[in-house]
Amino acid sequence: MTDETEHLLVKFFCADSGTQPVQEWLRGLPKEERKRIGEDIKTVQYGWPLGMPLVRAMGDGLYEIRSRLGNKTARVLICFHENQIILLHSFIKKSQKTPSSDLILAKSRKNKVLRALRQ
Repeated sequence: MTDETEHLLVKFFCADSGTQPVQEWLRGLPKEERKRIGEDIKTVQYGWPLGMPLVRAMGDGLYEIRSRLGNKTARVLICFHENQIILLHSFIKKSQKTPSSDLILAKSRKNKVLRALRQ
């Protein structure tokens, strides 16, 4: 990006039912954890492209924002479309490896969003 005022727009994935799973997940977290994750998302929004330790490519156009929350780690799986970051899925990481079920869900949501945006 050439202009310091340029930034990406942040969008929440919206399910067919109208729910926004990442937004609902965030609302269920303690205030300080929400604040930390929000700061990390904002860092990506205004600083893209970024890499480790904050952002890791997961393959197939999927990335994870990695937020440290004391003794645990939160992940927000995202994709990009034009000037948008789309927040697809989120969870508290409980093991070394990202569970395949979380990756499959995020990829499915990514494909759905990108199909809709291309129409």
